[in-house]
Amino acid sequence: MTKAFIFDLDGVIVDTAKFHFLAWKNLAEALDISFSEEENEQLKGVSRFNSLQKILEWGHKNISKEEFNRLMEKKNEEYLSFVDQMSKDDILPGVLETLNYLKENNYPIALGSASKNARRILNKLGLNSYFDHIVDGNEVSKAKPDPEVFLKGCKLLGVAPQQAIVFEDSQAGIKAANTAHMISVGIGDKSVLGEADFNFEGFSEINEKTLKTLINFKK
Repeated sequence: MTKAFIFDLDGVIVDTAKFHFLAWKNLAEALDISFSEEENEQLKGVSRFNSLQKILEWGHKNISKEEFNRLMEKKNEEYLSFVDQMSKDDILPGVLETLNYLKENNYPIALGSASKNARRILNKLGLNSYFDHIVDGNEVSKAKPDPEVFLKGCKLLGVAPQQAIVFEDSQAGIKAANTAHMISVGIGDKSVLGEADFNFEGFSEINEKTLKTLINFKK
């Protein structure tokens, strides 16, 4: 059976994680809540709604629904101000080479991201044409570690979950892929992503031989 590939976006294709960190940090500090990179790590792959809930819990803060929605919008506006300055130069090393190989060899490719801004980011990077389908935060109701976003990707690509190879940089994303019995590939710190079937610091470590290993791997 044909293997298919599903890519997370933030921290896998492009380093927008730094933009999220800055925007969340500014928001938290305005609420007098301390926010470090360690806390930010726990928000990777998590929806905007759930991220703000976590920050408020850490700071023991209660706010109205109206204020909650206002803060979500404010955070997103600041984040997008960073995103709109992006270009193809922001694509992480090795990503284009991997996408080109998969495209040239006719492997189905989907994006599976919690980001509601996924299409906007892909447009800035000039990568839309690489993806057969895009599943983002606008089309799912359950955040990772629930596998909904990846399962929808598989359905659109027409493959069984066991035939999907998922690239992720978050613990929540790796757990989602594993829960759905997909082949999980951690991109980033192995000590954080140790539950993945394979681990790489980045796509610069992935070549044609590596991809063939992933394609032939059975979980």
